[in-house]
Amino acid sequence: MRWLIDNFSQVVDLAKTHLYLALLPLLIGLVIAVPAGIAIRNVPWLRKTTTTLASLAFTIPSLALFVTIPPLLGLNILDEMNVVIALSIYSTALLVRAVPEALDSVPESVIDSATAMGFTPLRRALTVELPLAVPVLISSIRVVAVTNISLVSVGSLIGIGGLGELFTKGYQRDYPDQILAGIIAIVFLALVIDGLLYLAGRLLTPWTRTARSRKANEPAAVLRATEGPA
Repeated sequence: MRWLIDNFSQVVDLAKTHLYLALLPLLIGLVIAVPAGIAIRNVPWLRKTTTTLASLAFTIPSLALFVTIPPLLGLNILDEMNVVIALSIYSTALLVRAVPEALDSVPESVIDSATAMGFTPLRRALTVELPLAVPVLISSIRVVAVTNISLVSVGSLIGIGGLGELFTKGYQRDYPDQILAGIIAIVFLALVIDGLLYLAGRLLTPWTRTARSRKANEPAAVLRATEGPA
C-alpha cells in the first residue's frame, strides 16, 4: 500500500492507458456486434454459424493474438493497436452472441404490437426491441468490460499493458509491493467501471424501476383492500 500511495500519480497515468486499451475495444465490439446481432437473430443457420465462430475466436489465447497481429497487419510489436485489435476480437465474439440473446428477451406481444402498427423490421429492432433488450444486454457489456480490464494486463508481457507494467516491473525488481499495487488498482478500476455501467443501465431503463416499485407496493395495497374502511 505504501508504494501505491508514494507513486499515485504514476498509477493514475497507467490507469488512463489501461482504460483506453480496455474500453476502446468494447466500443468497437458494440459497433460491430449490435448490427450483426440484429441481422442474424432470425436466421437460424447464420446465427448458429456466427455463434460457433465467435466461440472459436474467444478460445484463442490473448498472448498468441498479441504477438501474431503485428506481422499480419504490419504493425510494430509495441504498437498499442495490437492490444486494441486483439481485445476488439474478444469483445465482438462475446457481444455478437449476447445481442441476439438480449433481443430474445423482448416479449412477443410487444413485437407483434409494433408489427401491427406498421413498423418495419429494422425500425422495430432499433426503436422497440433494442431499447427493451438493454437490461439483458447491459449485463453482457459489464462482463466484457471487466474481462477487457483483466486481459489488458497480459499486454504487459509484450511491453504494452497499462497497469500490467506494475506486475512485470515488480517481478523484475522482486518488489511485491509494486505487484500488489497493480492488483489493487486493476480490481478498483474494474469495480468502478462495472458500477458505472450498472448505473448507466438503470438510467437507460427507467421503466424497470417503475415496475419494481409497483410490485413492491402491491402487498401493501392488497392488505389495505382486505382491511376495508376504518
